[in-house]
Formats: sequence, structure tokens, C-alpha cells
Amino acid sequence: MMKYIIHKTEAKPSFAGEWDSPIWRQAETLQVEHFHPQSSNHHPQTQAKVLYDDNNLYVLFRVDDQYVRAVHTGYQELVCQDSCVEFFVQPDPHKGYLNFEINCIGTMLLYYIEDATRTADGFEKYTSVPKELTQNMTMFHSIPGPITEEITTPMTWYLEYNIPFALLEAYLVPLHQAAGTTWRGNFFKCADHCSHPHWVSWSPIGEALNFHQPKYFGILEFGL
Repeated sequence: MMKYIIHKTEAKPSFAGEWDSPIWRQAETLQVEHFHPQSSNHHPQTQAKVLYDDNNLYVLFRVDDQYVRAVHTGYQELVCQDSCVEFFVQPDPHKGYLNFEINCIGTMLLYYIEDATRTADGFEKYTSVPKELTQNMTMFHSIPGPITEEITTPMTWYLEYNIPFALLEAYLVPLHQAAGTTWRGNFFKCADHCSHPHWVSWSPIGEALNFHQPKYFGILEFGL
């Protein structure tokens, strides 16, 4: 099973996509590199880093991409259709998880999912997280948008944001993030409606093209 150590930071990131800054050099780099067979021949290199402090998780993605598109600009729109990165986090394996799905221009979809069985309108049991619960999130995206005409030249883009523990605690109480604590989660990159669609994960998802499979989540361990 995949495992990632989340190190603690004493200083907050600057939310400027500074991958090699002193603060982000504290973090380990994970590779989102397990492409589903239904993907096209475009295999973008996707990396992520995560840090934490007493109040937040901090997440930074770097994507060496091509065929970039992003037309969704409203909260809770289907950003997976655009050039998109995703972080699913499950603090308690006996409870649900939150899916932070964010396209390259910073538009987010966020649910709390308790039963990921697919239905006609989404999932068997899920809650659409109200936008007001995300008001203490800071989001940096290196690309302005929308991008209605696909960018076909190679480019590197960054997405950086915080997840307040208070947001998670609206659905998952109590939380524990002391050193040695383990959560579950996965990281993804997709682009469903781009000219070269692809679906890639950090922890492999098996044969089905479905990111919403908690049984395949990797281990996220809080370090020092």
C-alpha cells in the first residue's frame, strides 16, 4: 500500500506556487503516476506535496501538462471534465471522505461522501459541502481562466491551497493529527473532456475507471 509522510511546518506557505521554497522543501514529493488503461497517450507528470500545522493541511500540486482546458468557473461544477487535480482525504477509515476536486483555474467541487456507490444523481450517500464552509480556504492557481480554447503547447501549472481542520470537523469529529497518526487518501489528475483525456492516481485504483474507491486509498501518516 502506498504511504506518504506529512511533515509539520512552523511557517505557513505563501500561496504562490513556490515548489522549491524553504517551506515546501520540508515536504516529501509524491508522484501521481498510475495511469488507467483508458487514458490517452498524453501522460502528464503530476507531483504533489502536503504539509500541516495546528490548524491546516497545505496541499501543492505541480503538473507538467499539455492540452489544457478549463471552462468551469462555478463552485460545485463538474471540474473533472477540465484539466483537474484531486485530493481525497479520509481521516477515519470507518467514516466518509472529502473529495477536493479543483481545476487548473481554481474552481472546486467538494462533497462529503459516506457511500460512494454510484447512482443516477451522484452517489448513494453524500453531502454537497456548503460554500460558506470553505471561506477560510486560500487558493492559488498559476493559470488565469477560463480556458475555452485548449492550450496545446506544453506548460507547467501549479495549484496550492489549505484545508482547515475546522472544515473537516464539520463532518468528522474528533480529528487527530499528532505525529504518528494515520489517515487514508489518494491524489489524482484527470481531464475528462480534453482532447487527450487521462486518469492517473497516486495509489492504484484497480481495473474500474473510478476514483471513488476508498479501499484503494493509500496511507497518510503525520510526521514531525
